[in-house]
Formats: sequence, structure tokens, C-alpha cells
Amino acid sequence: MTTSPSSIDEPAPHGRPVVRLKPKAEARAIRHGFPWVYADELVTDRRTQALAPGALAVLEDAERRPLGLVTVNVKSKIIARMLDRDPAAVIGQDWFAARLSRALALRERLFDAPYYRLVHAEADGLPGVVIDRFGDAAVIQPNAAWAEAHLADLATALTAVTGIATIVKNGTGRSRGLEGLAEETTLLSGSLPGPVAVPMNGAVYMADLLGGQKTGLFYDQRPNHAFAARLARGAKVLDVFSHVGGFALAALAGGAESALAVDTSAPALALAGQGAKAMGQADRLATRQGDAFEVLEALGSEGARFDLVICDPPAFAPAKPALEAGLRAYERIARLAAPLVAPGGWLVLCSCSHAADLNAFRNASARGIGRGGRRGQIVHTGFAGPDHPVLPQLAESGYLKSLVFRLD
Repeated sequence: MTTSPSSIDEPAPHGRPVVRLKPKAEARAIRHGFPWVYADELVTDRRTQALAPGALAVLEDAERRPLGLVTVNVKSKIIARMLDRDPAAVIGQDWFAARLSRALALRERLFDAPYYRLVHAEADGLPGVVIDRFGDAAVIQPNAAWAEAHLADLATALTAVTGIATIVKNGTGRSRGLEGLAEETTLLSGSLPGPVAVPMNGAVYMADLLGGQKTGLFYDQRPNHAFAARLARGAKVLDVFSHVGGFALAALAGGAESALAVDTSAPALALAGQGAKAMGQADRLATRQGDAFEVLEALGSEGARFDLVICDPPAFAPAKPALEAGLRAYERIARLAAPLVAPGGWLVLCSCSHAADLNAFRNASARGIGRGGRRGQIVHTGFAGPDHPVLPQLAESGYLKSLVFRLD
């Protein structure tokens, strides 16, 4: 009698549905720690299709050997995400508390103050979940359907483990759309009278946890801010795509003579100004609202020159289909920025596009600098800070690159 290839022929011994890899799917990668199953790797009959987004199921290989407990979303290209190697694991407050305690122990070893990324999704064993901590407040991004379904248990465990009183749910971004989730930002607990002051690298950043971009602040650039600040003493600094003053405020803390922050968002630039005021540096920060490409072109036509120029754009290549267009955008940024750097000055170029690997980004940047009529040397390559750990089996968890050029 032929064995049926059905993905959920019968429930597992503990009552959960079973989903099964196709015979040619690579089960070895899952066994070795890869956390995702793509839609074309899973048997998807009508019973699998009937599973609610975020449902829990036991994943088996084609020979019916269990691989672990997964969450399933047939609406997503990532159809299954590994949650636990134990197929019988109970996903509740205790389970979340164990994962959060492990994540917290790492951050408390790394940082003296409670301002950091507490959970970096798959790399911290919570697929699709991002949690940034801001002292006594935290922002949760439940970017996968399973996390949305278990948000109450996650928030309760977060309070129990950390003592945090204020929790914001930030349900925005491209990842939620890919999971079929609606956008929503709301205060789950506590209160937020206004922006939160965040000390980092000697600067003070004002983070709008309810209305700001992503979670309100980009902790991933912390070590790159610090390196740029070492170059900033006595310098005139230009920070393009500045958000709430990321590199600009770090440069002022490092002794910059002046800093010009450029961004499309007036509210973000207003927060940058508040941060500079809190540092006692308001007189050395200027802001300019506008499209980054247009402002760079305008500064070039004005003959402006800076000792240190930083460009930290959003992800121009968020996925492989956008790679070529994204690399052209990175090249254009470098071409427009390079002429603004004074001879012997510094150009810092950043990419948060995981689809553009370091080599591709470096080549695009070098082409742009050359097309801008300049030559230089790379003196430093930076990545995200250690509160953004990388899962070795998942390249996407190591997305951030920063290149520091010294130009002739």
C-alpha cells in the first residue's frame, strides 16, 4: 500500500497537526539550524491550507521523522518557522520567559544601561519578533502571524522578566504585509508622556516610541556611530538620512565643530534638535528637511564642503528583486556625496539591505566615489552591534554594513 504524501495525515501524539517536507526538500539544513521552510518545500494539501495563520504544527521530513515545532502561515513565502526542536513544547508565558531571560542575560553582560535591542528575531529564538528596550519601556514588533497570535503571553512574560512597565506594539512595516497582517501601533501597557531620552555614545537621542520610524531609534548603528565620532573632533559634519540625529549627535558628542542633519521627516529632525538641546549642543546642530538626493545635489551646487560626510539610507534593496535598482541607488548616493568631502576627509556609507551583500555594496560605493571624481581607501568596515546577534545559518540576520573611506 502506497503511503500518502499528505502533509497532515494524522495528528501527532500530543494532538498537534503534522506538516511534512516534500521528498526533495533539504531537511539537513533544518536539522543544522536553518529556521525557515519556504512554500515550495512543504506539502500543502487542503488541510494544510486550512491552518490558520500562525498555527502551531509538528514538522516532519519526507520519511516522517519529526524535526521540531513550527508555526505555519500559508499566506507567507516563509510558510513555516522553527520555534522549538521539541515537538511537544508548550508555547506560553513560561516558554517566552525562558527565551527572554536568555536574551536579557546577553544584553546585561554587554551594556551598563537598559537601552538596547533585547530580541533580534530568529537570532534570539523568537522568529519574526523584534523588541527594543528604552529603559522602563519597550517596543515589540510582532512581524509574524504566530507572534501576533501570542502577543499577550509575550508581553506578560516581558514584564515578568524585565520589570518593564510600558510596552508598545509597533505593527508596521513590510514584513507584516508579507505575513498578511494589518498595520497597527498601540500602547499595550503603561504610559508614554512624550519622547524617551536615550543616552548612547555620549549623545542623547529622543525616541518617539508611538509615532516614530520603526521602534523609534536605530540601535544597530551604535558601534558605527562611535567610530564616526572618533573622526569628528573639530570637524564639519554632514549626516544624510539622519532620522533623529543618529550620526550627527554622536559626532557632536565626539567634539565636532558643527553638524548638519538632513532628513525628509520634519518630526524626526525636530527630535534631533531636542536631543542636541539636551546635550547642550543646540548651537552646533543645523537641520535641513528634504529629499536626500536633491539636498546632496543642492549642496554640491552650493560648493559646500565637509570634513566628515555620512549617508545612512533606508534599505534600497529589501529583497533580491530590488537588488540591481538598489545597488544603482547606493552608487548614486556615493557619487553625489563624494564631492562634498574636503580633501583628506572621510565618507561613511551604510547599507541595511540584506539582499546586497558586503562585496556588492562595497563595489557600488567604490564605483560611485570614482564617478564623483574622487579616490580613496577603506579604513574601516562596520556591522551591527552585538545586541543584534547573527544566526550563522541565516544570512538575513546580518544585514547592516558600514564602510568608512578616507578620500584624497
